[in-house]
Amino acid sequence: MRGSCLAADDLDSGANILRRPLTGQTMRKVLYILGELSDDDVEWLAAHGSREKVKQGHILVTQGKPLSCLYFILDGQFEVSVAGGGRLALVGCGEIIGEISMIDGRPPTATVSALSDGVVLALERSRLQKKLAADIAFAAHFYRAVAHFLAERMRATVQRIGSKQAQDVELDESLLDNVHLAGARFDRILKRFQG
Repeated sequence: MRGSCLAADDLDSGANILRRPLTGQTMRKVLYILGELSDDDVEWLAAHGSREKVKQGHILVTQGKPLSCLYFILDGQFEVSVAGGGRLALVGCGEIIGEISMIDGRPPTATVSALSDGVVLALERSRLQKKLAADIAFAAHFYRAVAHFLAERMRATVQRIGSKQAQDVELDESLLDNVHLAGARFDRILKRFQG
């Protein structure tokens, strides 16, 4: 697709994900999640998720309405906004949408809509919950990754509030230890679902 952040034919190893600048929150969620999961876990995600094309203007997530899927953005640009507060963020390839609702079971606190045509890997919440309940190792990896990401986001938020400036926060060194694995895993997901 036009505007794809990573094209399968451009990726011959997971290290290529590092060629894209990791500014703001771009690509961080996928690195945290896939860096913590095993290859078998990532294969399970790819095998049990479905590739969905999203048209520009489509609302992927609606604030206050229960969420049925966890989404990995494979292509496109999406806006995260809140009623009465406007745009919070722009997200794209490599971002994961719905992880907070997956953890706490509550409806999303923001709306996510497509600013361009895109592609997502959708993983049904009920299917993921069954996997988390049945596979303790997968659950430990998944929850640790989400907790790590949320902790980093909280630190960045506190830093921005304290400095009154939107500054990027450097990636944690422990994440960098697994970034090549995460990049290779995301590459496999992209290759599997392109087309």
